[in-house]
Amino acid sequence: MPGKHKSGRPLARLLDYAKPHRARVRLAAAYSFLNKVFDLAPPLLIGAAVDVVVTREESLLAGLGIPDPLHQLWALALLTVVIWGLESVFEYLFQVAWRNLAQTIQHQLRISLYDHVQSLDVAWFEERGTGELMSVLNDDVNQLERFLDTGANELIQVGTTVVVIASVFFALAPSVAALAFLPVPFVLFGSFRYQALLMPRYARVRDAVGSLNSRLAINLGGIRTIKSFTNEAHELARLESESRGYEAVNQDAIRLSAAFVPVIRMVIVVGFVATLIAGGHLALSGTLAIGSFSVMVFLTQRLLWPLTRLGETFDLYQRAMASTTRALDLLDTQRVLKDGTLDLPHDDVRGALSLRDVHFAYRPDVPVLQGLDLDVPAGQTVAVVGATGSGKSTLVKLLLRFYDPSRGSITLDGHPLPTLQLRALRSTIGLVSQDVFLFHGTVRENIAYGRLDATDAEVLEAARKAEALEFIEALPEGLDTIVGERGQKLSGGQQQRLSIARAILKDPPILVFDEATSAVDNETEAAIQRSLAEVSRGRTTVVIAHRLSTIRAADRIDVLSEGRVVESGRHEALLARDGVYASLWRVQTGEAAAE
Repeated sequence: MPGKHKSGRPLARLLDYAKPHRARVRLAAAYSFLNKVFDLAPPLLIGAAVDVVVTREESLLAGLGIPDPLHQLWALALLTVVIWGLESVFEYLFQVAWRNLAQTIQHQLRISLYDHVQSLDVAWFEERGTGELMSVLNDDVNQLERFLDTGANELIQVGTTVVVIASVFFALAPSVAALAFLPVPFVLFGSFRYQALLMPRYARVRDAVGSLNSRLAINLGGIRTIKSFTNEAHELARLESESRGYEAVNQDAIRLSAAFVPVIRMVIVVGFVATLIAGGHLALSGTLAIGSFSVMVFLTQRLLWPLTRLGETFDLYQRAMASTTRALDLLDTQRVLKDGTLDLPHDDVRGALSLRDVHFAYRPDVPVLQGLDLDVPAGQTVAVVGATGSGKSTLVKLLLRFYDPSRGSITLDGHPLPTLQLRALRSTIGLVSQDVFLFHGTVRENIAYGRLDATDAEVLEAARKAEALEFIEALPEGLDTIVGERGQKLSGGQQQRLSIARAILKDPPILVFDEATSAVDNETEAAIQRSLAEVSRGRTTVVIAHRLSTIRAADRIDVLSEGRVVESGRHEALLARDGVYASLWRVQTGEAAAE
């Protein structure tokens, strides 16, 4: 996904996004802190036990009012049970808190992303692959969840370890503490340096997985085409190339991240050896109590060895931040088309459409519509025909306001389309496209998609008007028959009739048929013609036609050529004119070949 909008501050952006959950973050952090505090207590208890055994009646606990050494050991045992119990309680609490928080933010982010993606312009989708979007909505969101699940707690506990142990060390022996903590600045510097080096590598990893997912989505969606052309080996080679690219960028990141622990370990050993030698020297000279020396030796390991896990934690962090950048960049993407403010209730819509001097191009150097003027009177059926590339399907996209014209105006009942709420505009239009999309579900669910609260009786009536009822009743489960992904268990004609039924059930003031008969047999075409005649009564109907036989009864036929209307009239009049329409008619009826 293209990055922009504060991409250099992923953690700050994530914290800003998580503002509503700040109280839960603080509570989870408190649990992590307390768990680590109690986790660090056992070395202190060991030191106290050594102090009891060595100094007996002169131990620290004796000074606290427990003179008998045996009683001191029982007190330490009881204190150990309490501390270990509290450590276990807070471990349970921080795990539940962080995991639930991770799930909540994961869910919220995925839903926010999907909701935002649905609001983006059609033009934006046409420039991006489905697999790339799936990578963000699924993989990147999951990567963030994994970091919140474990990585955030790890960072808090490492910080707590440094602060608590530093306090103990400087209280017991400041000179030894300075030596013990000598490696810490180098460890932190190395960690942040690795972070800076890993960030661009993991960004490339996320881009590579997006590309790989896109290739998988394309191939799985086109599996029948791949098989029909026996290109399985070719597609396997292309997927292997994408997967090798993903493997290569991952290996680049792995080589760097794997070097972290070995390097840091050699730095850490300096601190441990310094504590052992300097602290031991003080203990031998009597300056440092043996119990305190024991505490420092144990705590040195508790301080320094966990720092080796920073490599793994920063690895997880960098993956999460790369994913956060992609997800939040997507969330920050602005749509170009601005929503209007005017609502348009169905009962108030007459359905009069007007286009004036409309210009449009997908690319600046390739104009599609060039000064198009077109009127569709309310309640009439107007057909639009023309050769491939004349702008017919583009007209549909402009009417639904998937795009805005670069120049000119389009109005509905005198209202410019940009002034209308997009939801209001699109709810007034029922689209039947040549590219039928059916959801994996039942026949009933696909027809009822036109109006989700429709009753079975209304669904069946819509199916009857679309001449789909006969084949539905012949299906094994009737309305409850599963149609398969994209309706693959049905024929093309059956899919098209369900699409018409869906539009009829929506009961819109305007119907748009975008080459709805271009890929069906003659019997289905005749059925669709009958459906069209019935459902277009009393409503505005725009028919984009490839097969001219379907629009002979239209109130008016407009012929497009090079992005503008060049002929207009009824079927018979246009034939008599012997122009572009008559030429198209002769080609389709075979008269041109006979000549």
